[in-house]
Amino acid sequence: MESFASFDGTRIAYERWGPADEHGPVVLLHGFAVHTRLNWEVTGVMEHLVEVGHHVIGIDARGHGQSDKPHDPARYGEDLMAGDVSSLLDTLDLPMVDLVGYSMGAIVSLLVAVRDARVRSLVVGGVGASVVELGGLDTTAVPKEDVAAVLLAEDPASIAGNLAVGFRNLADLVDADRMALAAVAMAARTGRLPLGAITARTLVLAGTEDTLARRPEVLAAAIPTATLELVPGDHLAAVADAAFAQALVSFLKRDPVMCRHR
Repeated sequence: MESFASFDGTRIAYERWGPADEHGPVVLLHGFAVHTRLNWEVTGVMEHLVEVGHHVIGIDARGHGQSDKPHDPARYGEDLMAGDVSSLLDTLDLPMVDLVGYSMGAIVSLLVAVRDARVRSLVVGGVGASVVELGGLDTTAVPKEDVAAVLLAEDPASIAGNLAVGFRNLADLVDADRMALAAVAMAARTGRLPLGAITARTLVLAGTEDTLARRPEVLAAAIPTATLELVPGDHLAAVADAAFAQALVSFLKRDPVMCRHR
C-alpha cells in the first residue's frame, strides 16, 4: 500500500486498483474495526467496480489497517477522517471523485460531501435515521462506551453477553489495535450534520435486516439529491451481497451530464 502525511501529520495508507480513469476515481471508505481490503476487496465490491472500468482508491482510516494508530481519542473522530480524505485528494491532485462509504465510512463520506466540492457523486451504506437524528452512527443501539469497554477488556470471558461483543470479535479476527479502536469509538461524532447542503447525486444503500441502519428512508429524505435502495442482509452481510455491488455499479454508470464538473 501507498501512504501520505495528512493535514496533521498522521500517515494514511491507501491502495489503488484498476486503470486510470479520465473521469476520476471511485474512493472507498470502510467501516469501523476493519480495513479497506476486508470491507471492499474480500466482499467483491472492488472487483465489480474495476471490471466495468473504474479506477478505485481504498483508504485505511486512521486507527485502522496500515494507517497510523495513535491511542489518544483527540486524534480521532469522523471530522478528522473527512480531513484525511480531502488531504488525499490534494496529494493526488484529484479534481473530481465518486465517494463511497460504509458505516463509519458513510459518516465520513457525508462530511466530505458537505465540505468538498470535488465529490461528484456519493454512495452511503450501512447507516440510517441516526445520521439525521444523532449526527452519526446509531449509538442508541450500541453505546460507544460499551464498544470501548469490550475492546479494552483483558479477559474476553468478562464481556460475554454484552451487545457490543461483536466489535471485539471482529477486532480480534482482523488483529486490530484494540486500544486505537477504543479511542476511535470514544471519538464518534454527535451533533447536527448539514445534510441539506449536499449537492452531489447520492444513493443510500441499506440492508433489509441491518439494525444499525434503521429507517434509511429518513436519511434519504434529508438529502435533497438522494435516492434509496435496499439490499438483502444485516450490517455485515449486506455489503457482501451481490446486490450491493450491482446497485453501486448501476448508480455510478457514466452519464455524460453527471460527468461534467458541478
